[in-house]
Amino acid sequence: MNSIVVEKLTKKFNNFTAVDGISFEVEEGEVFGFLGPNGAGKTTTINMLSTLLKPTSGRAEVAGFDVLTKMNEVRKNIGIVFQDPALDNKLTGAENLEFHAMMYGIGKEARLKKIDEVLEFIELTDKKDILVEKYSGGMKRRLEIARGLIQMPRVLFLDEPTLGLDAQTRRHIWDYIKKLNVEKKVAIILTTHYMEEADYLCDRIAIVDHGKIVALGKPQELKNTLGGDVITLELEEGKDGLIKKIEGTPWIKTVQSHETFLDLTVEQGEKRIPDIVSLAREAGAKINSVGLHKPSLEDVFLHFTGKTIREEEASGGEAHPGFARLMRKR
Repeated sequence: MNSIVVEKLTKKFNNFTAVDGISFEVEEGEVFGFLGPNGAGKTTTINMLSTLLKPTSGRAEVAGFDVLTKMNEVRKNIGIVFQDPALDNKLTGAENLEFHAMMYGIGKEARLKKIDEVLEFIELTDKKDILVEKYSGGMKRRLEIARGLIQMPRVLFLDEPTLGLDAQTRRHIWDYIKKLNVEKKVAIILTTHYMEEADYLCDRIAIVDHGKIVALGKPQELKNTLGGDVITLELEEGKDGLIKKIEGTPWIKTVQSHETFLDLTVEQGEKRIPDIVSLAREAGAKINSVGLHKPSLEDVFLHFTGKTIREEEASGGEAHPGFARLMRKR
């Protein structure tokens, strides 16, 4: 059974299309990732599925309920951890959870039991009576995850759950998310622009770019689409000449150009490096460095979009001026 069904979902802000006719399904107990740069449409999708935004067109069901006609039922069956902090720093950890539980109409006895349960789960029991303003960034994120669990959701939305955290704290949050999925059997929708986060956590990944899903599958399946090793050349000069030189070379499967780099997908890459160096010499190209690695999600993103995720971050997206102005007015 599917926890989420999405068909041709679209969201427009005036003339700007933030989400462009996407379709996908999420199974019960699955960790499903939206991987893409800021502005790709990830948060807008989450906001529609959690009933915070109305779709322009298309349809979606969450926990078996239509997001337009059964909004209250959807909200009763989901938890959400927003990208931006949403805790009251002047309350303790336990008080934040109690306030949230009261908003969901959970009775006192059940409320106190649930608060103790989620605090134990995210290992904050000994910090429950401390003001949140004294929490570290990782503790705050864990408390927000606990708050998302307070009403025992069937679906949990995590919007950039480790954004701004250091590498060690990020890894700890990953472990809590894994534990949550295994022990609670809750379906999780995760948005991220961290490649390693999506690779580590997700059963399946949708790569999104400019509001569209450009690739969808299990992490290894996506990496296997490239069909070989990736040789990365950093070139000081002659990149265009080298591209022309290698066009039609049968053992070079794909060629991707970005900034001063060329990424070549080949079989048995370690044996092909001398051949590529020879081709570069014949083309008059000057190589600064050569790298070899197995395909990564970054390579997959580059393959389907023509840019690295860092280049996409720099180019904007949901930061489109019209979108930004509209959202400031809301």
